[in-house]
Amino acid sequence: MTQLKPMRADARRNYERLLKAAAEAFAEHGEGASLDDIAKRAGVGSGTLYRHFPTRQALLEAAYLDRIEAMAARAGELADRLPPGAALEAWLHEVCVGTVQVRGMKALLGSAVADGGTAALNACGTPMRAAAARLVEAAQKEGTLRADVEPSDVLRLAHGVAGAAELADPEGGQLTRYLSLLTEGLRPRP
Repeated sequence: MTQLKPMRADARRNYERLLKAAAEAFAEHGEGASLDDIAKRAGVGSGTLYRHFPTRQALLEAAYLDRIEAMAARAGELADRLPPGAALEAWLHEVCVGTVQVRGMKALLGSAVADGGTAALNACGTPMRAAAARLVEAAQKEGTLRADVEPSDVLRLAHGVAGAAELADPEGGQLTRYLSLLTEGLRPRP
């Protein structure tokens, strides 16, 4: 087994500065934020950026992995204190709000819930899919969610709701309304 060499202190600092600058730039400008601008914000050259992150997608994933893991963990917290249907609705609301507030996360979440992808996408997608599966299964057992709904359906629909809310109002003012329309459609029919 090959062991990775630890990063030198200056390389570690550059890496951390790049992640911070990227998160800020992606939040402001979405996933299309200028990589040159990100390097400048971090106080490094573009060669340093590409050494750490060979693609835009790699940088986007690294910048938001912690947020996505926290979002996924939040599903467990909600499941522990709310009834299953309410936990699913509350979690979907938080996912949608986070997606609208942090513009770069929408592209990452969209690709993270798609089939396939890179190992890093799977690192982002796996906790979200697991969180959704837990909440979906519990809500179905409770009878508050249609039996034919898959966890990936819920994540993709939440991604769509966030996009629609952002189109209607860049601040997401329609988010609660659109999410309510979605969750009503996911309930079992009498």
